Amino acid sequence: MNSTSVPNLTRALAVASLLGLIVLGVGWELWWAPLRPGGSWLALKVLPLWLPLAGLLKRRMYTYRWVSLLVWIYFAEGAVRATSDRGPSAVLAGVEVLLCLLLFGACALHVRWRLRHAPVSAAASTPT
Repeated sequence: MNSTSVPNLTRALAVASLLGLIVLGVGWELWWAPLRPGGSWLALKVLPLWLPLAGLLKRRMYTYRWVSLLVWIYFAEGAVRATSDRGPSAVLAGVEVLLCLLLFGACALHVRWRLRHAPVSAAASTPT
């Protein structure tokens, strides 16, 4: 793989899984398996997921780092609902868990690759 394919691949996977979580959260709580007939306010849970989208697209390292922490909140929700809900809601929760794992993996690989391939600063290379 060349030097730009890994960060491009991890960025694409991170953005796709983040958008997948947004679509899943809205569709789940409004149409596919809402807590109440006609949808619920729980669809607003996806609002925090919109915040990192621009940072991921602009390859901001800080965004990749904090998204890898934020995603565990959604993972926990998915894990709880996958084991406590029944029917379509349990399946959607399983999809949420999968998307969270993909997002975390993409962010972790992106950060790790960029840190490993970062240029060495002049200050760090001079002996003291």
